[in-house]
Amino acid sequence: MSKTEEYLRKPDWLKIKLNTNKNYTGLKQMMRSENLHTVCEEAKCPNIHECWGTRRTATFMILGAVCTRACRFCAVKTGLPSELDWQEPERVADSVQKMNLKHVVITMVARDDLKDGGASVMAETIRAIRRKNPFTTVEVLPSDLAGNYDSLYTLMDAKPDILNHNIETVRRLTPRVRARAKYDRSLEFLKRAKEMQPDIPTKSSIMVGLGETKEELIEAMDDLRANDVDILTLGQYLQPSKKHIKVQKYYHPDEFQELKEIAMSKGFSHCEAGPLVRSSYHADEQVNAAAQVKHIMGKIEEQQRTQEV
Repeated sequence: MSKTEEYLRKPDWLKIKLNTNKNYTGLKQMMRSENLHTVCEEAKCPNIHECWGTRRTATFMILGAVCTRACRFCAVKTGLPSELDWQEPERVADSVQKMNLKHVVITMVARDDLKDGGASVMAETIRAIRRKNPFTTVEVLPSDLAGNYDSLYTLMDAKPDILNHNIETVRRLTPRVRARAKYDRSLEFLKRAKEMQPDIPTKSSIMVGLGETKEELIEAMDDLRANDVDILTLGQYLQPSKKHIKVQKYYHPDEFQELKEIAMSKGFSHCEAGPLVRSSYHADEQVNAAAQVKHIMGKIEEQQRTQEV
């Protein structure tokens, strides 16, 4: 990147209100005492003060804090992990219990150094949460597990309530933005997950502002729907540091509203879209929306069967 290149200034609608109340500080202290990581901190999520301080929700990041991939948009540390902590699932489950969470999101660093990509640890985390928190819904956000579908089966066999895997950007920009990941492999991953567990909603997320066109975003929506993805989130890419890929455009809230309307017209059961939206933003509301759609579709199918009889 040339030193003469200018960086776009953040618009007013991207200003963040800090909230360091007792909920925020208490949650942070608990995470440190339990030796747990959150993507909220590691990825420098702009919503951390809202989620921790007001909503009292968090996205746990398991399998350590070092990722084996170096995606050009991500602030998570990269390198070669040296640990595999089999006690982590129980600590996560204990923390979910202490926080009295109704919905929890579990994500992970990419662990290409492991044969199963970390799927067995994530699956055990789901089971541990269910044992100690039977009424908590669990959403998981895995890597593509290097395209190993036996590993995906291990994960889906634990039956999360939502399977979330992000394509992150449009097809054309994928090689430049994501490390080792492939656009079509991510679509196949989402498709296989739905085939393995048809009743489990699938979800994906796209960042905007990386140089994509509106037409490319619509194409990505169509690709996701063609692979039976139920839920979509759309958010503004924010550059974590000067060494990361540069923001090409800041989308106005009105543009996000238009994209949301387009997404809903494509058949997504829910779409969360806005400048500060991230993959797990308001995830508790998304799982409720998906459940409502599933209930409605079940009623419609039941009525159709009754009419045929």
